[in-house]
Amino acid sequence: MLPLHKSVKSHRATGRITLSDVARAAGVSPSTVSRALRGERAVDPALIERVQAVSSKLGYVPDPAARALASQRSNHVAILIPLLSNALFVDLLDAAQKTLRAAGFQTLMGVTHYDASEEEQLLREQLLHRPAGLLVTGLDHNPVTRKLMESSQVPCVHLMDLPGSTVVDQPYCVGFQQTEAGAALTRHVLSTGRKRIAFAAAQLDPRVMQRLNGWRSALQAAGVYEPTLEFLNPAPSSLALGGVMFEQIMQQRPSVDAIFFCNDDLAQGALMTALRMGIAVPSQVAIAGFNDLTGSDQMLPTLTTVRTPRARIGEAAAQMLLMLMRGEVPPSAQMDLGFEILHRQST
Repeated sequence: MLPLHKSVKSHRATGRITLSDVARAAGVSPSTVSRALRGERAVDPALIERVQAVSSKLGYVPDPAARALASQRSNHVAILIPLLSNALFVDLLDAAQKTLRAAGFQTLMGVTHYDASEEEQLLREQLLHRPAGLLVTGLDHNPVTRKLMESSQVPCVHLMDLPGSTVVDQPYCVGFQQTEAGAALTRHVLSTGRKRIAFAAAQLDPRVMQRLNGWRSALQAAGVYEPTLEFLNPAPSSLALGGVMFEQIMQQRPSVDAIFFCNDDLAQGALMTALRMGIAVPSQVAIAGFNDLTGSDQMLPTLTTVRTPRARIGEAAAQMLLMLMRGEVPPSAQMDLGFEILHRQST
């Protein structure tokens, strides 16, 4: 390492140590310092350690705003997800963040709470920081949010949803067919001999409604669809709500022989309530969930559900975004990672 000269100081009026100061003290170019401090894999580990030591010695603090202005882009990626209380999005975020960080990018997260106006405001705020890319959950956005994405010209990949074949401008997406997953689980329950299958849903976001459509189509194809067996509650999904909805269904439609809950936490709450009420699962009523959340394989009985590839979606979407940020064209605009029906004891 080159010696640190006492005369090293910023030429700025503020006295702030600059990237050039670090570069001179380390004996490398400013661009090398920038890449080393981002931890890019292409930079020699010994050089990274050297630059970081010089940076710490001088007390250098990177200025993201200045970097963004100089390069017309920052080194961060903005990620918008609906909730942090759902393991589904935690797994997705964790995988995306690891992939982006390994490539030298930081993440700036926003939580939309399934609110279109909140999503719009978060996007406005994040675009002020000139993100290098965007990862956005779903395809259902209000017109203003959609316009902001388009006019920003920031590379964007959508998570979890895939567009229909009739969509003209195919966006970049990584996910699975929610409607088909709902239909496949319903066909599985039908295959066990059940015919009066209720659908119980909370939150009622676009992905939940796609699962509802899948349930409807499967039952219509089998000739056993009953509109009165739809139980929809806009409240946030939870164990407690699952128990309440299970009691409601059993009181209002006691002849129901199966319930498809739109999410595992609802189904888990239903299983616990059935045990408390003395209702045998699956002999009296079968119960199925969606997403294979933590604990579903430990329920009594174990919960039949749909395993969704959320970690793989996060990683693949981040990889697709990295290609777009490098100016490369991904092999396909949409990546369907599929799903898996897990037949357990509850059906």
